[in-house]
Amino acid sequence: MSWRRGSGGGGGGGGGDGGVSRRWAVLLCLGSFCIGLLFTNRMWTLPEATEIARPNQKDDEGGALVAGDCGSKKIQELHNYKDELPVQDTHHDVQTLDKTIASLETELSAARTLQESLLNGSPVAEEFKVSESIVRRKYRMVIGINTAFSSRKRRDSIRYTWMPRGEQRKKLEEEKGIIIRFVIGHSAISGGIIDRAIEAEDRKHGDFMKIDHVEGYLALSGKTKTYFATAVSLWDADFYVKVDDDVHVNIATLGQILSKHAWKPRVYIGCMKSGPVLSEKGVRYYEPEHWKFGEPGNKYFRHATGQLYAISKDLATYISINKHVLHKYINEDVSLGSWFLGLDAEHIDEKRLCCGTPPDCEWKAQAGNICAASFDWRCSGICNSEGRIWEVHNKCAEGESALWNSTL
Repeated sequence: MSWRRGSGGGGGGGGGDGGVSRRWAVLLCLGSFCIGLLFTNRMWTLPEATEIARPNQKDDEGGALVAGDCGSKKIQELHNYKDELPVQDTHHDVQTLDKTIASLETELSAARTLQESLLNGSPVAEEFKVSESIVRRKYRMVIGINTAFSSRKRRDSIRYTWMPRGEQRKKLEEEKGIIIRFVIGHSAISGGIIDRAIEAEDRKHGDFMKIDHVEGYLALSGKTKTYFATAVSLWDADFYVKVDDDVHVNIATLGQILSKHAWKPRVYIGCMKSGPVLSEKGVRYYEPEHWKFGEPGNKYFRHATGQLYAISKDLATYISINKHVLHKYINEDVSLGSWFLGLDAEHIDEKRLCCGTPPDCEWKAQAGNICAASFDWRCSGICNSEGRIWEVHNKCAEGESALWNSTL
């Protein structure tokens, strides 16, 4: 299609023969453009939003999304299911995190206690300093024998009766996971003649655990607290035992009793008692803070008698972490019991930890009910233990083979 401009000098806009005027050409172009738009819209109509396939669409039942599902109940159920998965994972993560935090707190407490011992000049064996840089071995129990400077004869009587010596003691540690040490502090003037005597005895036997504590009978609560805090920093054990140096112990029987409770987290084991609160000055076991326990004549809360008791690792760690704020009563067994009153700790009353001396422990041994510990109640230990502990050992001991054949 074409057009020609008109010819002639005077023609102002007329078209020639066979030509198309400019106005009609413009109209034809506009018409063609509109027809093209109409045709294009019909051929390229976009699908509705509900018909668009979703990426990674699954065809299996329950996972397929079809047209019209957007905003529907299925979409909401899918969102709810996805929301539940993080919640379930969160509970597991929280439990794992709690266990990790507890483990880190134990290691931190152990490191702090060891650091304080080093800074305060308390002697620590080289084996413990080196072992902090490697993985700590797991032990069944640590037995700390509370002793005093003047108790050399008691210590020797124990060494030659129920406590293995020298290589046998080391074998006990390696094969059975049982640590036994005499627990001793230092004198008010550190490095004096008394301290040097203990150092000489330790060089001979190597069975002392020296702690940062000034020795004294009225300071037993503080010594007990320091013992547990130090022991848990040196050895990773299931149980930590405190026993007096005038008590006879059957180690295998004690280990078997404790092993029954090894899976429990917070355990306090001993012969539980509830004696009277003595408010009269001058009497043995006088309680200066008797007013805290109510009216005169009241009794203490239940706690383990002080001759022998055991606590699990969690409780020993608790003492180590909070040792600076735990209150000390005059009687160390009362102090220990008070530290656990507000805790979710299980108190286990085990009568085999407080048998009498012969004939009591002897009859029980003959009946097959061997005692773990024996002493005289009237003396709060074996009366004249330096000599009589031999009699108790001969009549009430479990036998050396029982220890080495036991599976703790």
